[in-house]
This record gives sequence, C-alpha cells and structure tokens, in this order.
Amino acid sequence: MRAAALALVLAACGARASAPPATAATAAPRTPAQIAEIATESIVLIKTQDQLGTGFVVWADGRVATNLHVIAGAREATITLNDGREFKDVMVLGADPAHDLVVLRVDVGNLKALPLGDSHAVKPGERVVAIGHPLGLGNTVSDGIISAVRVIDPTITLLQITAPIAPGSSGGPIFNERAEVIGIATRAGIEGQNLNFGVPVAYLKPLLLAERGMPLAAFTKELDIGLLEGCSVDDVKLTVTAIADAIKVGVPLYNKGNAQGCFDTYEKTSLKLVGELKTCGRVRETLLAGLSQANRAGSPEDKAWAIRHAFDRVMNAFNAAVDKVENPK
Repeated sequence: MRAAALALVLAACGARASAPPATAATAAPRTPAQIAEIATESIVLIKTQDQLGTGFVVWADGRVATNLHVIAGAREATITLNDGREFKDVMVLGADPAHDLVVLRVDVGNLKALPLGDSHAVKPGERVVAIGHPLGLGNTVSDGIISAVRVIDPTITLLQITAPIAPGSSGGPIFNERAEVIGIATRAGIEGQNLNFGVPVAYLKPLLLAERGMPLAAFTKELDIGLLEGCSVDDVKLTVTAIADAIKVGVPLYNKGNAQGCFDTYEKTSLKLVGELKTCGRVRETLLAGLSQANRAGSPEDKAWAIRHAFDRVMNAFNAAVDKVENPK
C-alpha cells in the first residue's frame, strides 16, 4: 500500500505556529457574481508539461489545494497566481490518492485563503458555484445545484453537481451560497450532459496541517513506483512490451502527420492491456484515465497525447522501480 503510506508520511507531521487555514463563518447568501468577486484572487492556474488544472489557496503561506491527477506524472509544474506571478519551485505537502487530492506549497506569503465549509451538511438541491480555468481560460464561473450526494463505497462520497466542469477546471473550488468551499471539482462524467462531480472538502482538511514536504519531482517518482503495486512479473513484462511496441509504431505515424493513426494504435494497445492485465489494478486505472481524457479531447493530436501521457506514466513507474533496485538508498 505504498500510495497510502506516502499520504500518511506527508500528512502526519505536526503543524507549526503560523496562520491557520481559513474556516467557514456564518454569512448571508451571495450571488454567483459576488462569490466570483470575493474568490477569484485566491484561485490559481496549474500547468505541467501535459496538463492544465486549477487550484485554490488554502493557507496564507502559499498552500494550494488541487486534484492529485492534475500533477500526477509531472516532474515540473508552474503555479500562476491571479495577479500573474509564476512559481516553479513546487513542494508537495500532503496527498490522498484515494480521494484524488493534493496540497502543494510555493514560496510566497500573505495570500488570501478561501474559507472552508462543512461538506457533511450539504444537501441535494442546494445552489453551488464552481470557478476554474477550463482549457486555460481564466476564472470561468458556472453555477448550478447539488444533484445528489453519491456514496460510492464506505470510504468515498462524491458531490454530483449540475455546474459544468470542463478539462482544466479540475482542482477548482466548489462554493455554497455563503462563498464557502464545500468541494473540489474533479473529473467530469462523460456518459451524460451535466454529469459532474466534486470531492467533499472534508477529505481535504486532514492534509492541510502537514509541514514536511518533498519536491514535486521526488514525490512523482514515489507515486509512479506505486502504480506497479500488486503487479506480477508477467503483467509488468506484458505492459512494458506492449507500450514500447505501440510507441515505436505511433511516433513515426504522428511525425508524418497521421495523428489519427497514432491515436488508433495507442487506443488499441490500451484497450488490449485493460482487458488482459490480471494483477495491475493501478496500471489499468491509469490507462482508463488516458482513454477517458482522449474521449473528451477534440483533435486527433490531443487524443493521441492524452493516451501517450498515460503510457509515459506507466513507463516512468517501471524505470523508477528499476532505478530503485539498482541504486538503493
């Protein structure tokens, strides 16, 4: 359970004596325009080589919350504040792979943290506002209602909302009418219109007090190794060989301008592995996430890169595991 252990190591350190994260206070209902005016200065853009996402300030000392999948696989990231300042030295303080959450920190102070509400009190029919950066378009505001509170299993509950969430908005805050964050926007459903979800903010709160972080590159290496947890030797060989063969065929096609042929090759390989792997549950999840992202992408180029990103994560996991065996510390 390497991923779970990693989350515990990062999140279990004691808090220092500094300004606490913002907590909710009783406030009168506000309009979406009023919420946007209050909140946008605390919402950030997160960019990696392969992903765009949204985050929001949870502590004045530079702590930012977002979805784990926004930075998964990345060795570098740039966090851009609402005022245009950019930060590339990103630390990971706490991570919760089970709920797709991570708390990052950049070296800046005196930020405005958003108040966190009580997601346990959320009820279907309540109005919500989501703010994010869909496709990199800054501070896009959408509103809707809580459609349902979905209990997926005893450890995971999700907020189903009608406020649209597009690629790039993942990791952004979902507000109640009092401008309190009650959820974090996560991957949108692709089966139906307006089928969008948020992770309740209750899952985020335990991560906020972590102090001892690690550089993003080191964190990603540990996280990638965890993708192979539970894999048999035969399944690892099957995966690495199939992906390497697909890349060997797909890259020349892409470079010749045949992005559709490249995507078709990558898609066929992904579907084959998802069907044949018996022990690599997290590898299957990674490939399915790549297929899902490709399904939402517009152009063949974007579709091909969505799956290639998933391939790279799996191959990075294999290379990191080999490196750890050959160079133990």
